[in-house]
Amino acid sequence: MNSIKKMRTFLSLDMKTMSLFIEAYIYLGWARILKGRPFSKIAPTLGVPMNETSLSYNESNKFVLRDISEAIHIMSRHTFWESKCLVRAIAGMKMLERRQMESTLYLGTAKDENGNMIAHAWLRSGPFYITGAEEMKRFTVVNKFARKIG
Repeated sequence: MNSIKKMRTFLSLDMKTMSLFIEAYIYLGWARILKGRPFSKIAPTLGVPMNETSLSYNESNKFVLRDISEAIHIMSRHTFWESKCLVRAIAGMKMLERRQMESTLYLGTAKDENGNMIAHAWLRSGPFYITGAEEMKRFTVVNKFARKIG
């Protein structure tokens, strides 16, 4: 019954939102497949290592960035595969790249309450964080990848 309600809710969305959710779902799946490969193989596809994109942005992109962030956040809860921080960040990067928008993917590490090493990934475009912002302050950046357009 819950699946039927979810499907009805999805079908009640406007076409623009529905398309954005489908796109997010597809890119989350693609990013999950990439995550299964050795990092040394996918790192070159993420952008220029140890580089960042500008904090400047076009005001008209503000709503596009918000919509992409929300679509990734919502759809990552509805995948049957794991769609955690790195998968979300890569999916967001690809969605932004498709729209000719720059982004920077950050990788960070920290220690948890038991002293074990943990990792996190987040994505920024201009001054806005698309994914992973809620936890990023706990982590020390160990790598970053700038996806520049043009």
